[in-house]
Amino acid sequence: MTAVLTGPQRATRRRRTLLVLGVLTLAVVAAYLTVDVTGSWGYALQQRGRRLAAMAVVAVAVAVSTVLFQTVTNNRILTPEIMGFDRLFVLIQTVGVFVLGAATVTTTDPRLRFAVEVVVLIGFGAVLYRSLFGRTERDVYVLVLLGVVLGSTFTSLTLLVSRLIDPNEFLTLQDLLFASFTSVDRQMLALSAVLVALVTLGVWRLLPRLDVVALGRDTAVGLGVEHRRVVDRALLAVAVLVAVATALVGPITFLGLLVANLARQLLGTHRHAWVLPGAALLAVLALAGGQLVLEQLFGFNSSLSVMVNFVGGIVFIALLIREPRQ
Repeated sequence: MTAVLTGPQRATRRRRTLLVLGVLTLAVVAAYLTVDVTGSWGYALQQRGRRLAAMAVVAVAVAVSTVLFQTVTNNRILTPEIMGFDRLFVLIQTVGVFVLGAATVTTTDPRLRFAVEVVVLIGFGAVLYRSLFGRTERDVYVLVLLGVVLGSTFTSLTLLVSRLIDPNEFLTLQDLLFASFTSVDRQMLALSAVLVALVTLGVWRLLPRLDVVALGRDTAVGLGVEHRRVVDRALLAVAVLVAVATALVGPITFLGLLVANLARQLLGTHRHAWVLPGAALLAVLALAGGQLVLEQLFGFNSSLSVMVNFVGGIVFIALLIREPRQ
């Protein structure tokens, strides 16, 4: 017979779970910074530290945005990528190489490229979310349908343009389309960290109302929460976080799905005050651990995004199989 835990006991268990995740994350971070260092320690720590900082920024952005998106859509198997952010990013890169040439794109000031990509992605997400949500009770179904349509459209346009690109330039384009933490510009990283920190701080103030929104529109309105206003703020935060993470290192499709659901499973709650830090720690653990495995075992012969998407895809299939039974 399973013992029923009281409220304080559940809180203690969740704190211990977060503590264990924190210790594991620190251990992986320490291993990533120190394992197999050759030559100058100062140079090695500087380079690895910058990559690790990029991982932390992307991890927090992806984790927070996915948890928020699943809250407002009330669906555990949806992620912001359903709206086609990653495929729009690929289209932007492809059109840029086709119009300007690979040499021009790769030699352009990375801060300018970053700014253009962030503005386009944020504008796309903000307009789409604002125009869809709050109109009818079937917003989620319309959102998913439109996301599939837009994703297919972006993919088709990308394939069309890529066929017109010179084969040599296409090889350069392929390098731009995989998530990479090895060549992140310091100034872009600092700007991204500030944006993610500000948005996360703003989201933290919404946590009590987001817990109520997770109960459904009718329940939230009945409890006095301004559902449309909270959802609009959450979706704007999602658009900014996804745009920053994607523009900084490229698309990582299934990372958010993986860490958001695993955090809820480990912590045994849907309260955002617990799930958000848990998902962020798991995301850092996944990226730092995956990069460590990639460097030490595979010798950079694969891409981190490929590894994360492979594991995340398996989790996604498992969630689809289990969903009708819940």
